[in-house]
Amino acid sequence: MTRAMGAAMRRIHVGNALSAFGLGFTVPYLYVYVAQVRGLGAMTAGLVLAVFAVAALIVLPFAGRAIVRRGPLPVLLAALVLAALGALSLGLAGGATTVLLSAAALGAGQAVMQPALATMIVDCSSADTRSRAFAMQFFLQNLGLGVGGLIGGHLVDTTRVSSFTLLFAIEALMFLLLVVVMATVRMPHSPRMAEAPGRSAKGGWKQLLGNRAMVQLCVLGFVLFFACYGQFESGLSAYGVEAAGISTSALGTALAANTLMIVVAQFAVLKLVERRRRSRVIAAVGLIWAVAWLAAGYAGLGHGSQEMATAAFVSTYALFGLGEAMLSPTVAPLVAADLAPEGLAGQYNSAFALVKQLALAVGPAVGGPLGASLHAPYIVAFLLFSLSITVLALRLGRRLTAAQDRPWTARESRVVSRGGAQEPVTAEA
Repeated sequence: MTRAMGAAMRRIHVGNALSAFGLGFTVPYLYVYVAQVRGLGAMTAGLVLAVFAVAALIVLPFAGRAIVRRGPLPVLLAALVLAALGALSLGLAGGATTVLLSAAALGAGQAVMQPALATMIVDCSSADTRSRAFAMQFFLQNLGLGVGGLIGGHLVDTTRVSSFTLLFAIEALMFLLLVVVMATVRMPHSPRMAEAPGRSAKGGWKQLLGNRAMVQLCVLGFVLFFACYGQFESGLSAYGVEAAGISTSALGTALAANTLMIVVAQFAVLKLVERRRRSRVIAAVGLIWAVAWLAAGYAGLGHGSQEMATAAFVSTYALFGLGEAMLSPTVAPLVAADLAPEGLAGQYNSAFALVKQLALAVGPAVGGPLGASLHAPYIVAFLLFSLSITVLALRLGRRLTAAQDRPWTARESRVVSRGGAQEPVTAEA
């Protein structure tokens, strides 16, 4: 990695931390703000949360094309300005229409940040440093969300609208500060669609869909996000309260245990997985999450004490965090760099972000009612989803090239086989 790439990467990591810190200020309190503080009711608050997902689904396909054509930095700066306007207007909005439009702007900007930053990490890293760079990104995102949520919780007062206005203003300020930081980044040159005659956005999507490994990874990604992230604050929390009798304070402890596990374990886990086959690491995550669902089953369906049920439930979230720490240095670089043809990393990142948003939209809709009322079927269903992660990961491993599944074998930056025809990996431990 050159000195210029290192300087750019440091600014990118600062950007990840600032954006996560800003989001942590408001996301945990959005429902309370809309429904209670603004007095717009539970239905409007639910619509606001839905608008976040819908806005992301609308803009991500266009974001991928823009990143490929213009580069990730201009797209990121535009997304940050849009998100800042959305956050500030959300803090000032008093009516349902204004709240929904503001949420759409914030959700769209937030969604585009992810693939833009991921593409910048690809452009500023080599095959040797990419896994560590994505692990650092995930670490800073969770640290920023946790610290932002903690500070935001001490600033809000449900009896004062001004306290929430201050919260959204701080979030907008973080995005604008990030604009200033990222405007100083000097990105290394990388091919763009405009530089490749005959290549169109439509052709890029056709090439993506023709990449069997990428399609399989998208299916795997949907199951990953559906069975884990899509359940955190919906089905699993409803199950914990209804079946296990978990208090709200214990639920907060469980969420804190998840973040703490990621922050503490991220780089220790990185050393363990850096020289392991990516498909095997993802398969191991499926098994770890299966154990997590068994612990959740004991918490709600067992006959132990309330203390044991609470401990098991907190362990569920901690085990999810361990799996997340294992995924960050494996899945993200695989999507962002090793499967994407030259010049199309932005489109591949946006496609995977789109899959993530779909899973996060469907997950709560399915898991919420199931976790609240059908306790045993809920646990069994998501236990099977976790085991399917292991099966899908092992099947993906047979589709990847040796360099894609075992990146330490390719020491030169961006020399791995990307896109196009792929030869299966030979059976190897």
